[in-house]
Amino acid sequence: MTQPPATVLRRNNVHVTGRPVGPTLVFAHGFGCDQDMWRFVAPAFEATHRVVLFDHVGAGGSDLAAYDPARYARLDGYAADVVEILEAVGAGPAVFVGHSVSAMIGVLAAAERPELFERLVLVGPSPRYVDDDGYRGGFSQAEITELLDTMDGNYLGWSSNIAPVIMGAPDSPALGAELVSSFCRTDPTIARRFARATFLSDNRADLARVRVPSLVLQCRDDVIAPEDVGRYVAEHLADSELVLLDATGHCPNLSAPTAVIAAVQRYLARK
Repeated sequence: MTQPPATVLRRNNVHVTGRPVGPTLVFAHGFGCDQDMWRFVAPAFEATHRVVLFDHVGAGGSDLAAYDPARYARLDGYAADVVEILEAVGAGPAVFVGHSVSAMIGVLAAAERPELFERLVLVGPSPRYVDDDGYRGGFSQAEITELLDTMDGNYLGWSSNIAPVIMGAPDSPALGAELVSSFCRTDPTIARRFARATFLSDNRADLARVRVPSLVLQCRDDVIAPEDVGRYVAEHLADSELVLLDATGHCPNLSAPTAVIAAVQRYLARK
């Protein structure tokens, strides 16, 4: 059942800045993060757009009491939240900018409610992390099983080891440390469930359901979503464009925000 707007805004810690009316940009964060991960990117659009930031339930300042293991066992539950957020803020057709797992959450939401979306911007998307026949997701099934088992056994230790690798910015160790801190602030039980919903998902078939235009932003040397995955996503969306960023790692919103801003601005300028 759809929640009242005030409940949705509180549940997802929604913040609206920028222009009071006009085109809307919605920024969605990835696994283990919160809306603060967009702090270098979102302000660049406040003069031209209404900017919406939020936290997925279980992250950041969201209402932890609203976490339902059954609803969030699959990415569809998070996609349903995105739809409710767009309805609550009265966004109309909005541009949805989703990082990492939120890229696929945006795909699912746009497939269900296309009238709410003007375009999608997918940063480091992956419809399936596990390799399959004729498909390279970047991980074997054994590697994903080991990753999830390690999280179950020692989530904080896993976070300390994996976050700098995910960031992929060895010349900026502070960014890796920030991602470690973000991971460690997340409730371990919720994080482990979200990891399963993320890394065991297969949303390849859902790409064909999307009819709104899409921009795929892909980094070089991304250990989470290799370049092959970005190309696969772009090739299987009906109306898409692929841009290879001059950046490494999986979090260009932190490590290369200028490149992300420029790519999104160029895309939005083309009607």
